[in-house]
Amino acid sequence: MRISEFHPILYNLRIKQKQIFRNLEDIGSRKKFAVRMSNETLPFPCKKHQSLLKRKLGDSDPRLQENKIVNISIASKAIDGIVIGPGETFSFWKLVGQPSAERGYIEGMLLSMGEVKTGIGGGVCQLANLLYWMALHTPLQVVERHHHSFDPFPDEGRVLPFGSGAGVFYNYVDLRFHNPTSQPFQIKVRLTDKHLKGSIHTDRQWPLAYHIEERDHKFLQKDGRNYRQNEIWRKKVDKATGSYVGEELLIRNFSEVKYEVDSALIEMA
Repeated sequence: MRISEFHPILYNLRIKQKQIFRNLEDIGSRKKFAVRMSNETLPFPCKKHQSLLKRKLGDSDPRLQENKIVNISIASKAIDGIVIGPGETFSFWKLVGQPSAERGYIEGMLLSMGEVKTGIGGGVCQLANLLYWMALHTPLQVVERHHHSFDPFPDEGRVLPFGSGAGVFYNYVDLRFHNPTSQPFQIKVRLTDKHLKGSIHTDRQWPLAYHIEERDHKFLQKDGRNYRQNEIWRKKVDKATGSYVGEELLIRNFSEVKYEVDSALIEMA
């Protein structure tokens, strides 16, 4: 057990320390972060996606789903329209800022240290999940992405492969994309009554299409605990010819499962 886990004060001090270190690291790195917003949408869409705002998550309090929508709405407004220019880096927290009650954020669901908890600003991970999934379908390079070390809920309503999300926690657990190309990419996000919707656009046609697939998915049992593993791969295709260009392994996931799994699905490690 870490020393910071013995007492809440030590835990909070450790968080503050990490936040300060991240700020100092960014100052020293001299990265050029994307800050320009535009109300005009760039003309060529690269990827569109949507996710349900309300989804049954085990036995969690439905009120947290409502609260999550409030938090996502606030955070989305800080990102909608951001233009990531050539050589620039998108940072989730640089744009969203620290979630706080003073800024309108309320209690939502958090996943921390292997447990489901509540906290101010909880639920904005759904926005990070959407952004990460869309970025995988563009030439933007994911330079920082975090995934939870455990799988808290069964796949009710899940449409994306397991482990294809992104966890965020202000400010040192960030989601960042770098634009290595010579053209800008713009992120658009909005909420409807039922969905969080997003898209990424650019100023001229990008020559490649990207397809994401899951491989080697299985449930395993080891030392009396259940785990879930898979791999996420990306294939590249030339849009003009339809020719296969190549593929790459993006993610290799291995997480402890926190819910009951049908024994028929489990393999012994």
